[in-house]
Amino acid sequence: MSSLRRKWISDPAFKMFKKVLPPLSDTEREAMEAGSVWWDGELFSGHPNFETLHHYPKPTLTAEEQSFMDNELETLLEMLDDQTINKQDRDLPEDVWQFLRKERFFSLIISKQFGGREFSALANSTIVSRIATRSISTAVTVMVPNSLGPGELISHYGTQEQKDYWLPRLADGTDIPCFALTGPEAGSDAGGIPDEGVVCMGEHQGEQVLGVRLSWNKRYITLAPVATVLGLAFKLKDPDGLIGDKADIGITCALIPSDHKGVELGERHDPLGSAFMNGPTRGNDVFIPMDWLIGGQDYAGKGWRMLVECLSAGRGISLPALGTAIGHLTARTTGAYAYVRKQFGMSIGKFEGVAEALGRIGGYTYLLEATRTLTTTSLDLGETPGIVTAIAKYHMTEMARTILNDSMDIHAGRAIQDGPMNYLAKHYLGIPVAITVEGANILTRNLMIFGQGATRCHPYVLKEMEAASNPDQDQAAEDFDKLLFKHIGHASKNSFGAFGAALTGSRLIKANMSGATQHYYQDLTRMSRALAVSADFAMLTLGGDLKRKEMISARLGDVLAYLYMASAALKKYEDDGRQQQDLDYVHYGVQHCLYHAAQSLQQAFTNYPYKGVGRLLKVVIFPLGNRFQQPSDDLSVKLAESLMTPGAHRDRLTHLCYIGKRADDNIGLMENAFLALYGVQSIERKLYRAAKEGKVARKGPLGERLAQAKEAGVLTQQEIEQVLAADKLRYQAIQVDNFSHDFSEVTTEKTVCKPKLNSVA
Repeated sequence: MSSLRRKWISDPAFKMFKKVLPPLSDTEREAMEAGSVWWDGELFSGHPNFETLHHYPKPTLTAEEQSFMDNELETLLEMLDDQTINKQDRDLPEDVWQFLRKERFFSLIISKQFGGREFSALANSTIVSRIATRSISTAVTVMVPNSLGPGELISHYGTQEQKDYWLPRLADGTDIPCFALTGPEAGSDAGGIPDEGVVCMGEHQGEQVLGVRLSWNKRYITLAPVATVLGLAFKLKDPDGLIGDKADIGITCALIPSDHKGVELGERHDPLGSAFMNGPTRGNDVFIPMDWLIGGQDYAGKGWRMLVECLSAGRGISLPALGTAIGHLTARTTGAYAYVRKQFGMSIGKFEGVAEALGRIGGYTYLLEATRTLTTTSLDLGETPGIVTAIAKYHMTEMARTILNDSMDIHAGRAIQDGPMNYLAKHYLGIPVAITVEGANILTRNLMIFGQGATRCHPYVLKEMEAASNPDQDQAAEDFDKLLFKHIGHASKNSFGAFGAALTGSRLIKANMSGATQHYYQDLTRMSRALAVSADFAMLTLGGDLKRKEMISARLGDVLAYLYMASAALKKYEDDGRQQQDLDYVHYGVQHCLYHAAQSLQQAFTNYPYKGVGRLLKVVIFPLGNRFQQPSDDLSVKLAESLMTPGAHRDRLTHLCYIGKRADDNIGLMENAFLALYGVQSIERKLYRAAKEGKVARKGPLGERLAQAKEAGVLTQQEIEQVLAADKLRYQAIQVDNFSHDFSEVTTEKTVCKPKLNSVA
């Protein structure tokens, strides 16, 4: 029976599989094999076990990490003046640089053994997020040494001698590192790096030693203008066979002191006016000894895998932290501004158009924080999930871009006039940095998430590819036969499961959860099955062409991403103890994800290259049509009202947003005005009722209307003074900065009294 099965089914399928198998370059294969599969594998399986999700530990800071947040971090934030940093000095103040060194902000990830803080990924992310709400330039300065760079690479791959020498110096700030990968001709395509090194003998410290003579031209390198040690990626060649029998050894990483002869550093780029140090580095015919290769000679040619594995920190911690910071900042400030700013006699947040955008800010912020903490959980568990971190990088920075635009729209003119009062402008200019680095978002979405995820996360495809590449063809065919029929069973189960779930509205899917979120687990399982079926069809019918059908693969990758973010929202809700006040945010986030996951599938089917396959998938996945809906208008209004209401729910949602203590702090002033105005809400209602009854004029200067209210016995003198004090704060908070003609002085109107605003006697 087995021989007949192989003759008529498996062997022909094996031949076809080898034909359609997408060719993998060496860099693609290394990227595919690097890292690990985590919760993304469950979502891709069609049968996610949500008990596994909820058994992941709750994200919690240690006592040491919390103490650092409460003390050293708060001290740093009080030192920062972002207007001066970006507009005047174009650099961090020297006392800030010294404080960052002294308090080891540059060594959050370095082991305590070498003098670092050895904080968790959660703490690293939380610190960067909170700094970013205050100053993007400072946040980038802190995050780079703690993500992709010499510190991480040496910690993972360095020789003992390299660790003993460099890590203490990096930990205490003696050395400032940078890492140079991108050049004019190669960015994300590391395999196209033109920078080369040749193994040869050369002079070092007066002796002839084995080493590398190399030349490079790199750009966009953060901290390069001030770095004392340069990490460098280049292609290594050994034409004379001095270290092996391969002429082309491959991508290699080295660590070079910036004062080494031939190293060029110091020039700066201008990243949209941000003040963080960023610039080019060059070198021509520079000789370095072999023991300057990271990991030594044994790691020559292993640089690409090293970089891919370590990119998880940048993609999973630093850049999502910037996106989350924008969520916390915009939710806190825009909710306050929408309440404080009045038009036609009422807060602008009460208008439905504003409420729609404000609700989106709230819903996205919950998703951002949930995705941030779930992703750092994976890293703290020792995982290196390349797909999960790519999802976080792409979708979190894109959500941040959306809600920053919403916040700018709501603030209107208040947002576009730069100056000390503006808490949005620097972030508006800074978000493209997060969009474009560590793999530009177009690349991340179109090539990485599904391109790698479909193979890595699928329970059988990678094993089938390995079987197909086995040079022992008899053994390969036998292994493939076993895998093929497991794959067929898996695909059949998912196909019937997806079709049945669609017909029954997911009601028959077992969910081991209860309460208001139970049906979401059923719907996520249904969409997981739909993704698994769609991925199998795409790989079967498109084969190697799937690499080039980027819009199809991007949409399938979006489905996986939305399922991941919805899972994160549900886990956060459980981790936080099912806070009732957070439930509307959960509803918004999960409904948003399910709707867009379904839309992505539908668009993929509509645009499928083989129309018959697309129509078949529509019948299987959406036999009754696509019934998933976006969050309702009522839900958006609820979230808008929530952001305009002080309380624990608002503090919990925006806890990373820094609020300065100084009287002129831009966010602090807006927050104080908001709390003061909300505090006189009941008094304003009395005034409103009196106007309806004809006791007080409906319109006119506030002072006159308050005087009428006092005369009519509607308000007391104490209530009137409370309203006037709140309105004074409101008026200060909505001001923008004015400058002298040459911009040398700020003349912001903050304390001007409006006519008849003085106390009513």
